Amino acid sequence: MRLRALLTLFALLAWLLAGVAAVQAASPSETLALIKKRGTLIVGVKTDYPPFGMLDAHGVMHGMEHDMAADMAQRLGVELVRVAVSGANRLQKLEEGAVDMVIATLGDTAERRNIATVVEPNYYASGATLFMRPRVAVSDWQDIRGKSVCATQGSYFNRSMSELYLLDLMMFNNARDAKLAVRDGRCIGYLFDNTAIHGDLANPEWAGYQAPLPPALVVPWAVALARKEAGSEFERWVGDVLADWHRSGFLIEREKAWGLAPSRFLADTHALWTRRTEQGNYVCERDESGAWPAECRNRVFLSAQDLGGLQRLGLRIKELTGWDLTYIYDTYDRTRFLAGLFNTVILMVACVSASLLLGVLGALIAESRLRLLSHLVRGLAIFGRMTPPLLQMYLLLFGLGGLLWTHYELSLSPWLVAIWCLSYYTGSSVMSALLDSCSFRRETHPEFRLRPKSIALVYGPAAASITATLVNVSKATMMASVIAVPELLSVSTSILTDHGNVAEVMNMLLLVFLVLIAISIRLMGRLERKLRDIAARGAHE
Repeated sequence: MRLRALLTLFALLAWLLAGVAAVQAASPSETLALIKKRGTLIVGVKTDYPPFGMLDAHGVMHGMEHDMAADMAQRLGVELVRVAVSGANRLQKLEEGAVDMVIATLGDTAERRNIATVVEPNYYASGATLFMRPRVAVSDWQDIRGKSVCATQGSYFNRSMSELYLLDLMMFNNARDAKLAVRDGRCIGYLFDNTAIHGDLANPEWAGYQAPLPPALVVPWAVALARKEAGSEFERWVGDVLADWHRSGFLIEREKAWGLAPSRFLADTHALWTRRTEQGNYVCERDESGAWPAECRNRVFLSAQDLGGLQRLGLRIKELTGWDLTYIYDTYDRTRFLAGLFNTVILMVACVSASLLLGVLGALIAESRLRLLSHLVRGLAIFGRMTPPLLQMYLLLFGLGGLLWTHYELSLSPWLVAIWCLSYYTGSSVMSALLDSCSFRRETHPEFRLRPKSIALVYGPAAASITATLVNVSKATMMASVIAVPELLSVSTSILTDHGNVAEVMNMLLLVFLVLIAISIRLMGRLERKLRDIAARGAHE
């Protein structure tokens, strides 16, 4: 009797737990209630990924995913508000609450399921391929092993492709800059989704360009909601809409309308979601808990291997403490974080040294008796100070660099461009500070003329201004990421885009820069004291 009572109790508990799970599967959604209350659905969509998301000649956003967002809003009976997002910020905007959902070519991966609520079923699929210049002879992925390849931040395949083929990835913030880098010969090709690249190949601007490699790492795309929406009625409603799109052929019709080649993924998924049992019910129906049957889940995602080793340990630490320190426990992230740190240190040392050298040389020439050369240098310094270094980088790399490649097939190094532009901008300010110090000294020594031996005499009064300027260029090295120089900010952005650990990565980035700037100030302070001692000895003699 006691055993029977125990079994009855366990059965009752199991029934209660199942009931709780069923309730949790369709828990109320604050987001859905807010959407209905304000009468608008805010969707994050792309504008740089034709034909899924783009701008027309009048700057109006449209594309296949925009049609999907519009259908979502229509089903809810609300107005649609589109927010342009990129691969690097789409999940961040979702987590911040800037958008209600994201329909933006988001690959469904295990890492992203830790960041957001990924809704099933998936609505499309794509893989990675390479956008290449005409007449480049490549037929297999092994042919590009170890080569420099352009890429954009936030793409799910960056890490895997880099590890598989030992690629040297040059990271850009957007697809346009990456494709221009391919055009200018700075990389062998642009690594991106095959769907977007095939759209680019149809553009007359890229006539003759090619994508000879078969898609790799094919991954399904998903609609994403905020992490808090897991198990909510909003997630369930969106999943039902996606299922209806597959059953009704809406996605296939939109694919055809936008001129896309027929997708095998859509054809197979349409067949699966329209299949019925002998009783006339759909095979892909939700169970009592609200979950889809396993056979209706996307096979690409289900075949993903589980994480292990240090990654498993790191994710366990994240569950217990909330700290996601991927740059410590993840070998790939740790390697690229340290590489980014090394590159940042190199940039800082090079820019500070070159800025001092340009500033001193410029001041010496400006103070020389060669009037024409003096006026020329002073004019160049004014131009350097007044032109933002970011603008200089774009003009030099994409302007002059594009002309050099077009006419002579010569490409400029992004590293050298970044160092030159930052050093030219800062060196002009250093030169100005030294010349002001010279003018100040002439008030008491009218015959004073700046010479190499008298640099120490004018450096002291200008030291505070010069130090502040050099500290600024140390921080400004982060600008180099816009032209694919893999410094620390670029690497950190890639890590937090992959994992969503914004607080951990940005706090570590802040800490590292505080240490680097502190070291820089200490070293520049030593230089200042050394020059003051030299000046004091010279005055005493």
